[in-house]
Amino acid sequence: MRRYFGTDGIRRIANTELTPELVYKVAKAGAYVLSKNSGHAPTILIGRDTRISGTLIESAMTAGFLSYGANVKLLGVIPTPGVAYLTKKLKADASVVISASHNTYEFNGIKYFSNKGMKIPDKIEEEIEEILEAGNFDELTAHPSKIGISEYREDLVDEYVYFLRKTFEENIEKHMKSDFCVALDVANGATYKVAEKVFTKLGINYKVINNMPDGININENCGSTHLENLKQFVKSNNMNLGIAYDGDGDRCLAIDENGNEIDGDMLLAIFAKYLQKKEKLKNNTLVATIMSNLGLNKFAKENNLTLKQTKVGDRYVLEEMLKNDYNLGGEQSGHIILLDYNPTGDGILTSLMLIQILLEENSKPSELCKIINKYPQVLKNVKVRNDKKALCTEDAEIQATVKNIENELKDNGRVIIRPSGTEPLIRVMIEGKEQQDIEEKATKLADLIKIKLN
Repeated sequence: MRRYFGTDGIRRIANTELTPELVYKVAKAGAYVLSKNSGHAPTILIGRDTRISGTLIESAMTAGFLSYGANVKLLGVIPTPGVAYLTKKLKADASVVISASHNTYEFNGIKYFSNKGMKIPDKIEEEIEEILEAGNFDELTAHPSKIGISEYREDLVDEYVYFLRKTFEENIEKHMKSDFCVALDVANGATYKVAEKVFTKLGINYKVINNMPDGININENCGSTHLENLKQFVKSNNMNLGIAYDGDGDRCLAIDENGNEIDGDMLLAIFAKYLQKKEKLKNNTLVATIMSNLGLNKFAKENNLTLKQTKVGDRYVLEEMLKNDYNLGGEQSGHIILLDYNPTGDGILTSLMLIQILLEENSKPSELCKIINKYPQVLKNVKVRNDKKALCTEDAEIQATVKNIENELKDNGRVIIRPSGTEPLIRVMIEGKEQQDIEEKATKLADLIKIKLN
């Protein structure tokens, strides 16, 4: 079992678990692994979100990279997909995003991207861990004449803004209506400046909430994990659409004109139908994870589409897309990958694609969502001891209970339990026809897990 990396990089409480010393070592090991075949002094980009610990982690990472002999460009506060885009565009050797995504401010994390602007695969993370544990780690130190140089390049965010504007301006300007207005919840996070720049340049009317980050309020009762305020804001202000990003800007969820949630599965269905109609959906296939709603399976069958499902994590969705030449994939949580544009989940890009479809088809969000009928679904997070997380798939009583529930649901439901890759949690998901029934089943299973794994 890996000691450092989870399903989305390294994520821990900043300054106590994710210490500057650990970050320094991860930077040196990462620079070595990611650039060992480059034959030149590597250039690495660093971006971060708005957490109070961001500059602390950034400083430690910079020191580690420079000590190895890598050069660093500091991008400042920028969405994760902006870093991915710039890594590829500038032909950097690698990049790092300092963020804990949707988690609260006390957490922070490290996500590595390759020179192709994609999250590095598991095998590269494992190699970095091997270097961290190796006895010759101290040898990864540059000669005094080869120490790296860092520079602040916060201006490069405008390259990302330009990319988003050029991708959508023709269609959006052509179909824009003067009374169309969008509510933006930027989660006091990495999109708090960029989103407004993009929407302003595209001429999209908007009102923004949660755009006053103070280092501590990122994701605090806002953004894609807390939609209540945005739902109310959309209804109270008669908005056409609500958009919510997460703390690092790689997720997007939406709210229709009636205040109802549009999740990642619904976005995938809307995008798949749109691209299929334009004959731009590669291999007539969309990619999702095992957590996607059964309604997405039925949507795919009804529309003669192939649905491929992977284990949880947008990196695994992307791997499947690259392996078999697909261009649309994502997760229920709002990570949507539109591979023709950017090789990672991109919240702003996702929201602009949705707006483009709404305007082109002169439709309301609620009408677009009618193409998919979702099954009731219950999600529960069970706090457990971190060292016992993996036992959820091995414990005989837990597995017997899962089997019994599956037998009762038959073909009209599912049960999935899995350890979180980033937190001391077991995630329980049950789908079925009746909400009350699956609520009771999920509570029973969650209570058992809590007893057995604590």
